[in-house]
Amino acid sequence: MRTSGGRGPTTPQDKAIALIRTAMIEKKINQAELADAADCHEKTVQNLLGGKSVRQQTLFDVCMVLGLDYEALRATWSGEAPGSVAVTDERASPVTTPQSAGVGGAIAPVYMGAYTRDGVDHYVGSYLTLRPDFARPAHIMAYRTDIVWEAAWPSLTFEERDRPDPSYAHRGRVYIPASSMYIHLVSLTKGAMRMVVVSQLDRLGVMRGIITTQHKAGAMLMPVSAPIVYAQRPSFQGLQLGEVKPADAAFAEYHVILRETIEQGYARMLTVADNAAK
Repeated sequence: MRTSGGRGPTTPQDKAIALIRTAMIEKKINQAELADAADCHEKTVQNLLGGKSVRQQTLFDVCMVLGLDYEALRATWSGEAPGSVAVTDERASPVTTPQSAGVGGAIAPVYMGAYTRDGVDHYVGSYLTLRPDFARPAHIMAYRTDIVWEAAWPSLTFEERDRPDPSYAHRGRVYIPASSMYIHLVSLTKGAMRMVVVSQLDRLGVMRGIITTQHKAGAMLMPVSAPIVYAQRPSFQGLQLGEVKPADAAFAEYHVILRETIEQGYARMLTVADNAAK
């Protein structure tokens, strides 16, 4: 018996499982959703909640999804002081924790690309962000996006600032696949996802690609995609932000930068040709 007389957890594993279950309830996430977010099989989550041994990386990813302190939960599970043992496939044994492994002293979760802090430091900074205005495509939206390293949930995060429509500003996380020329800036709010796919930062500090989101057209939300550019800037003094119109001084420069995103092959906007072969 793992519990006695309904008095609650009696073993270290019980206490750790109780913390996980409480976090799942608070975040309103079920086993299948947790498995998907932690990039593992649902059976693995079932094993974890059943008190069976799982990989250290799995426990780490589950903690990242649920916002739990990995080191504290690992120590609770093992019944040892933090830093002494870890959950493994077969038994507890001394290992290096995910936070301290690799270059930089911190590693993003596997489902985000398992990148190290030192490996992505060049992304940290502020970016002039340009895309067409969804309501008036002939105009350009210009605003600031900050990318920082978040230690509490080891990964890069981005946050939009200085938008003329601040209530629609997004904040999310940066996903960097190990074998891809592109990175993903993803925000998720109450089930609604917005994804930006852009090229990795080049030597000029520029990332180019496409944004896919929803635009409010009247009373309806409509899916929309458009080219987008992030240009790293040490200062925003003198830069025009907000809605940039064709008559504005900055429009010509911004328009060229956006146009090159398509012309130079960083993204393609496809439509069904009227004369498509039958």
